[in-house]
Amino acid sequence: MLPISAAALAALGQATARPVRAEWSNDGGQTWTPATFGSGSVTPDRTAEVRYSASVELLDVPRGRSGINSVTTEVRLFQGLGVPRREVEWIPAGRYTIDRLKRTALGVNLDLLGREDIVRGASFPTARTIGPDSARVCAEALYAEALPGSPVSWRKGARGDLPIPAFVVDEDRWAALSGGTDTSGTATGVAASIGAETFCDARGIPTVAPVPTLADPAVWRIPRQLVTARPSEEETSENLRNLWVISGDAGSGDKVVGPVFVWDEDPASMTYAGPDPVDDPLAPQRLGLNVRVRTGRYSSALITSLEQARTVGLARLADSLGVQASLSFSAICNPALEPGDVVEAEVAEGVWQRHIIDANPYTLGGITMTCQTRTSTRKV
Repeated sequence: MLPISAAALAALGQATARPVRAEWSNDGGQTWTPATFGSGSVTPDRTAEVRYSASVELLDVPRGRSGINSVTTEVRLFQGLGVPRREVEWIPAGRYTIDRLKRTALGVNLDLLGREDIVRGASFPTARTIGPDSARVCAEALYAEALPGSPVSWRKGARGDLPIPAFVVDEDRWAALSGGTDTSGTATGVAASIGAETFCDARGIPTVAPVPTLADPAVWRIPRQLVTARPSEEETSENLRNLWVISGDAGSGDKVVGPVFVWDEDPASMTYAGPDPVDDPLAPQRLGLNVRVRTGRYSSALITSLEQARTVGLARLADSLGVQASLSFSAICNPALEPGDVVEAEVAEGVWQRHIIDANPYTLGGITMTCQTRTSTRKV
């Protein structure tokens, strides 16, 4: 969750004002010019390649080389919370590039994309070898060339110390950072190879974070009085994997790392893969268990040790088990909520469930937001 005071979080339902602030910059964020906000919405979405996107109308703003344009301009948005007896507290709502600009009678309509779009556009003119070095050094070097002067945030649990071997990137910088393939078709991606994900957060800061799991601390408890519409629940087995086979293969003839096997070992889970689906696949039959194994495989040229392979396997398992039950609900808008946060939602009187936020779009200045979440289905 983005920084928010305990008082503001507790008083979300009593917020009497929700002002919006907009600013633009043509010098990479060294200086910012205020703009009059007309209307708009923000879409934070963990499942999208660009985590934050927005659509806004700004009023009475200059255009062209010295004003707002689609080449050099960046836009920052903030959602304010005005609660009784406190000054307005400002929460970042994204830092963006302009994907599309349309002139209106009162100003401009802007389709905005997060700063990942800058990194995606900064492709290599020629193939380049990255590494060998630590994941931290490789990732920060790739970001620094596209976003000079911007720090990289490493959240607790992201293994920036893990070694990354040399690998070749044809042109796609973002694929080298997040997840892609090298010239031989072998999976790469610095973040993916350490069991993490990378994105630009609501402040525009490049971030490397562990893949969220339901074991993470819940950042917000959402009681039923803050839910403004009946929750819609849905289950699916699409993309379910409860056994992952992870290996490291650079395709160079060197020794292959692994394979390492990681599976759902929780007997209380509906996706339980059994006591040992690899070496003893008939154990469920002997024990009278109803077990269905769905296997996923991942091989990366950047995995160099069994420890690293297990880290990647656990991250992929967490992501592929958390799609079994989804919950969509509208609640009082909490602009500090981020995709990947774990929340506890009261889905019925006295019934609480832990969910991972996938997306939480909201209208700037509005009082409600829609949350799409995921959780693991467990036996009752």
